[in-house]
Amino acid sequence: MNSKYLSIATTPSVAAAQEHYGSAAQWARIAAREPADDGAQGQRLGPSEMAFIRARDGFYLASVSESGWPYVQFRGGPRGFLTATDDSTLGFADFRGNRQYITTGNVRANDRVSLFLMDYAHRQRLKIFGHMRIIDSADDPVLAQKLTLPEYPAHVERLVLISVEAFDWNCPQHITPRFTQAEIERWRMG
Repeated sequence: MNSKYLSIATTPSVAAAQEHYGSAAQWARIAAREPADDGAQGQRLGPSEMAFIRARDGFYLASVSESGWPYVQFRGGPRGFLTATDDSTLGFADFRGNRQYITTGNVRANDRVSLFLMDYAHRQRLKIFGHMRIIDSADDPVLAQKLTLPEYPAHVERLVLISVEAFDWNCPQHITPRFTQAEIERWRMG
C-alpha cells in the first residue's frame, strides 16, 4: 500500500484496530519504506494505471450521504468509457440510468469518492480515492466530445471528472477468477 493511500485510509480508529489485531508494526514498516506524503496534490497515475483503467468496462463507485451512510454502485459501459484525461484526473460520460441520482446528490454535499476497479480474469484490483465533480453535458461541449463514445448508443446526461488523490494496487489473494463472455469467446476461437 502506498504512503498517500495509507495516510488517507489510516484514521485513528483504523490505527487502533491495527494495534489491537497485531498488524500496527507491519503497516509502520510499509509506511516507512514509502516516501513521506507531503499532503499537497494528489498522486499521479502512471502508464500501467492508465492502461488498466482504459481496459475496464465497469467499476464500483462509492460516495457518502449527508447522513453518513456509504453508497456503492456499479458504473458500466464499453471498454475505455472511464479514461484518464491527464495523469491526475479521470473522466467519464454519465449515461441515463434509473434516475435516482443518489451519487450525484451525495457528491454535491461531499465530493470525496472511492473507485474500485477489478480485473477478475487476471486477479488484479486498483483502488482510487478522489474528488468528484459533475458537469452538465451541455455546459462543456468540448469535454462532452472528449468523453462521449460515439459508437455507444446511451444518452449522456452529465460529465464526471475525478481528481485522483491516491491509488493503490490491492492484493490478489482472495480474488476468484471470473471471465466475461467476450473473454470466453476469444479463448474458444484462439
